[in-house]
Amino acid sequence: MLDVNFLFRITTKGCVQLKDSLTFQPVLCVDTTPYSALIPLLINLSSNEGKNQYNDWVLKDQRHIVQILEDCPSLKPPMDHLLELMPRLQARYYSIASSPKIHARSIHVCAALVQYKTRVGRPAEGVCTSWLEKMVPNEQDQYKIPVFVRRNPKFRLPRRATVPIIMVGPGTGLAPFRGFIQHRAAIVREGRDCGENLLFFGCRHQEKDFLYQEELLELESEGILQLHTAFSRDTEKKVYVQHLMEQEAAKIWELLEKGAHFYVCGDAKHMARDVHKQLLDIIKDYGKMEQNDAETYVISLENSLRYQKDVWS
Repeated sequence: MLDVNFLFRITTKGCVQLKDSLTFQPVLCVDTTPYSALIPLLINLSSNEGKNQYNDWVLKDQRHIVQILEDCPSLKPPMDHLLELMPRLQARYYSIASSPKIHARSIHVCAALVQYKTRVGRPAEGVCTSWLEKMVPNEQDQYKIPVFVRRNPKFRLPRRATVPIIMVGPGTGLAPFRGFIQHRAAIVREGRDCGENLLFFGCRHQEKDFLYQEELLELESEGILQLHTAFSRDTEKKVYVQHLMEQEAAKIWELLEKGAHFYVCGDAKHMARDVHKQLLDIIKDYGKMEQNDAETYVISLENSLRYQKDVWS
């Protein structure tokens, strides 16, 4: 979306002159004669008093630059000026959802297809996911996409495979943990010792949203994975991953005391906050600690990289 950081003023020639608010250099002049009703809107949006209206009309209604131009048909900025003002599309980051021990020549990505309607009824979709959706290779069509790998040194498996791990990843937060679990499954199948692997996974509906269901259930049946699932819309009372943690509190504390690493991946706004609170409660209750002592315990987990988060809002 274009950051509309402009000032407007009405000229004597019956047009709205658009100026860059940083340089105060004219950017374009819009003929408003057929669209005089737009003048107050444009002036107000660019004023300090119009911040709330800008927030409502642009941000909350989720109008991107094309839709702003559609709704203000007298705005006809030169394309070269428009492109100069628009920022470059930012890269999209996805966790690798596979292990090279299992898939040596490919990298898997787990992403939710974003499609919805804005509050004004316009269809909207994710920029990257909707682009990827169309790229299904077959005998006739093969696709190449630009990718790069960004290292994340603070979100990785323990160096020793015998260290237990506890993973909390609802929805597409499961992505990095699929790679973790595949890695450890390969170790077990090689006949080597491996620590316990607990996964707390949640989604709305089991039939629609249970990602990698067959694979996870197979790993559970092999004894490689201890799987705990919550399907929040399939039960009368909504159950989330933090509720599963509460049910398995004794096990979580036992593994933490054995040196387990605790991982969280997914929504930062609600899920990660609720999981953090539940973790504190488990440490307080089973470690018989006061609030301050439990918080100190969590800080020590973070400092020793035994409590790692990969969250987004």
